[in-house]
Amino acid sequence: MDTAGIIPDIIDVKPKAKATITYPSGAQVELGKELAPTQVKDEPTVVYDADEGSLYTLLLVDPDAPSREDPKFREVLHWAVINIPGNKVSQGQVIAEYIGAGPREGSGLHRYVFLVFKQNEKIASDKFINKTTREGRVSVKVRDYITKYNFGAPVAGNFFQAKYDDYVQTLIAQVK
Repeated sequence: MDTAGIIPDIIDVKPKAKATITYPSGAQVELGKELAPTQVKDEPTVVYDADEGSLYTLLLVDPDAPSREDPKFREVLHWAVINIPGNKVSQGQVIAEYIGAGPREGSGLHRYVFLVFKQNEKIASDKFINKTTREGRVSVKVRDYITKYNFGAPVAGNFFQAKYDDYVQTLIAQVK
């Protein structure tokens, strides 16, 4: 994550471990490997080492919107799940539904960064952003979550890179 600029673009401290992320398409996230938007369009399975009885937060952000050279919308929130019991992501509280990679044509490679944080306590939130809206997703900062909830260093993370493919037009049509 250091060589990809995730530190310092998004976080200050490298995650302690690697999260295992697998998409229904069979694509596996491997620290910076390029995946096509078509491969990552559906919500993945995320696995990480977790302490029993603890709660976790999972964030997925794109720090490269509209492009890595001009990241004026850094960061775009693609997925957020809080109050995850252990590593059972499906049992957490979704505050932003999953949206796959959607880099615009000609914008080059974008980084899509998964970060998992151990919570100090249950987070109370009635916020919910559905997968058809951009509202509440643009210029969201991981550091703001870290500060607000006193998270500390991420316990796990991983990322992939993606550039435009034909699926992006389908995604853009779904998100208003």
